Amino acid sequence: MIEGPVGLLEARVETPSTREERVGVVGVVCHPHPLYGGTMQNKVVYTLARAMQEAGAPTVRFNFRGVGASEGQYAEGVGELADARAVIAWARGRWHCDALWLAGFSFGAAVALQAAQTERPLALVTVAPPVGRIITAPVPRPSCPWLVVQGDQDELVDCARVRAWAAGYAPQLPQLLVLPGAEHFFHGRLAELRAGVIDFLRLQRAGEDGSRP
Repeated sequence: MIEGPVGLLEARVETPSTREERVGVVGVVCHPHPLYGGTMQNKVVYTLARAMQEAGAPTVRFNFRGVGASEGQYAEGVGELADARAVIAWARGRWHCDALWLAGFSFGAAVALQAAQTERPLALVTVAPPVGRIITAPVPRPSCPWLVVQGDQDELVDCARVRAWAAGYAPQLPQLLVLPGAEHFFHGRLAELRAGVIDFLRLQRAGEDGSRP
């Protein structure tokens, strides 16, 4: 349980199967909409956390306020953003590491994108960002490398709209990974999602290591 802005937040902490002598980066993952069954146990959220672990980071998945054993109640995304920031601060303190990988799925992607404005992640992954549903106003481009993952058969988030939205960040486009035939929850496509995220994060890790003296 992590101390949040309005009470305790339920979380699951996981570490890579191969432990390093020091932690170079920590990962935090945000889950889908609390009012529509979203929890930290969601398969896409689990897959994102697993990808981060395989790329070398300990991770924290957590339930937003009012979900599972987390205290409080849904707060229109504003409170959930505060929850994410509290978990990020806890993770950085837990591993004495400022470097952050941040990810989110659907509603969680919108929260992660907002959190990236102030939390300075080294990399951001947004899966099925709810463009036109929750993301309805312009959001500044995060300064970090950014991967957007979208299924072209998503029944909740229009792929064409996500493509146009991502293109609007030119000339600093986010990396866009479109999985043909994949729908919103990536049924049968989680292995491809995981592989794409691992490739992206390992590339960032290689760049970070190469930049160290």
